[in-house]
Amino acid sequence: MRNVVLTSIFCALLSTSALAQTSTTSPTPAPNAPADANAPLPGANSFTEGQAKSRLEANGYSNVGGLKKDDNGVWKGTATHSGAQVNVSVDYRGNITRN
Repeated sequence: MRNVVLTSIFCALLSTSALAQTSTTSPTPAPNAPADANAPLPGANSFTEGQAKSRLEANGYSNVGGLKKDDNGVWKGTATHSGAQVNVSVDYRGNITRN
């Protein structure tokens, strides 16, 4: 009888730990997350213009301007990086690319 109870408890704990390992994907990766090789990715972008600008600034860009969301949901504009004026994009996942 004791073995049945211990086995039941062990199975219950085992199944609970499997549920705890469920993960979700964040729509806004950390500022220094690696960029997707296919970026900018088209998709429904939930970033506001201000959030896209803040993301660029957090990644070393300054003088961010002219941000406009295109038909693919990608924010595009200009910024300065390492003293050079560059065209930039921010996709729905937060990937930053230079165009």
